[in-house]
Amino acid sequence: MMKQPSQLEFGSIIGERYRIVRTLGSGGMSRVFMAEDLKLPGKQWAVKESVAGPQVMKLVRTEAEMLISLSHPRLPRIVDFFEHPPSGAIYLVMDYIEGITLEAYMKGYQGYIPQEQIVPFALQVLDVLDYLHTRQPPVIYRDLKPTNIMLTPEMEFILIDFGIARSYKAELDQDTVKLGTVGFAAPEQYGAGQTDARSDLYSLGALLLYLCTGGKYSEWTAGVEGYIRGELPRHLIPVIRKLLRQHPEERFQSAGEVIGELRRSADFQPAQQGISVNDASMDYAGTRVVAVLGVSAGSGATHTAIAVSHYLARRSRSVALVELHSTAKAFARLQEVVEGTSVGQSSSSRRFEVDGVHYWRQTSRADVISLLGGSYRFIVLDLGSGQDNERLEEFLRADYPLVVGSGAEWRVQDIAGLARSLQRHPQHKWNYCLPLATSEAARRLRKELDHDKVFALPFHSDPFEPDDEMDQVLDELFRGVIPDTRRRRFVFLKRRR
Repeated sequence: MMKQPSQLEFGSIIGERYRIVRTLGSGGMSRVFMAEDLKLPGKQWAVKESVAGPQVMKLVRTEAEMLISLSHPRLPRIVDFFEHPPSGAIYLVMDYIEGITLEAYMKGYQGYIPQEQIVPFALQVLDVLDYLHTRQPPVIYRDLKPTNIMLTPEMEFILIDFGIARSYKAELDQDTVKLGTVGFAAPEQYGAGQTDARSDLYSLGALLLYLCTGGKYSEWTAGVEGYIRGELPRHLIPVIRKLLRQHPEERFQSAGEVIGELRRSADFQPAQQGISVNDASMDYAGTRVVAVLGVSAGSGATHTAIAVSHYLARRSRSVALVELHSTAKAFARLQEVVEGTSVGQSSSSRRFEVDGVHYWRQTSRADVISLLGGSYRFIVLDLGSGQDNERLEEFLRADYPLVVGSGAEWRVQDIAGLARSLQRHPQHKWNYCLPLATSEAARRLRKELDHDKVFALPFHSDPFEPDDEMDQVLDELFRGVIPDTRRRRFVFLKRRR
């Protein structure tokens, strides 16, 4: 509640034009009223009443003039401004937004907002932040939180309450006034420096984490991974982690940069032939996930996952291979060989390294989420042959889902059976791999599935080492995603001659 008594009540008229109808809400420093326009019958406005001492009245007046100059479809228009110096009251008249706050909307979903709305929501907020941050001088919002976002009946998001917005002043080292909502405000809003565009981006990261954890977290703390909803788009995790970095220079540097990252991640497509290594797909700052699922035990899922991981490491480096099965034994046996320990005496560390690939044995889904926020270019998930809910969910969410089935003629139909059993799920980005299959078997399966991405994998006795035939198949599978380093070396050597 606002501490000082309000100067307004039902029926009060301000500016000889606006009649107060009712109270819409109140906070520690202000109240908001609905008012009817006496000159435009039927028109309703929101009137915000704030209190400021004489020493800051000039600053508030300057800020009000700045707000009146703004024009964006996701901002309420500020159409009028009044002062009452004796009481210190200041009045802003703005658009009345019909709808509910994002906080109220979430409560209606019991902390749940549909996952397909989160990225579009983020892009809407980024759109208005980009507009504010590119003004001259830039406008810093400083209080992005669920109660300051209105959701209209048309599912449009409107940013409200500019009570502590300010223009960025290049000559200042830090803000004169430290304001913001705990849990959503950036560290620099509490004396660590001057707020700028990156401060609002931190708050966006806090807001997204709040939505992704059902309202439980807005700061990245220990254990938060376990509360992130499983069905969310994977590319959100590294974006949120970067937005929430403590130091502004480690975050995204502009709203436009975040918009580009989200769009590139969500709509990622293989590069066209002839595109340079420096194209957008190679500039991707997040982590791509390859999920390898075996149709049945013994189909070669782990062997294929290892071969794929080392192939990717040779091409792009920074690869993690994750054994997503708490009872699997394959990686434990491999770790014993790598570290020279006795059989059954696994190291306390679940991570070990082989030729640049980081192996993570018997890993949980929460660990995978944590890894997504790291610096890996690729994470390869060895899902084994089970189809429990957790592993199937990871497979369906992966950027590159790989189904591995036996190449034996009498077992090829196993893949078709799996595809039919999961036909309710989109399968356009699935890749089917048939170890030791003939090209004719792969051709027949392509025809049966009406799917081009069916690959016959050649005999590859050592998946840790390069193999020309295997690399050729994987080049085709990952075409446009990573550079063909061998071709580029050849061109370089040719030029030197």
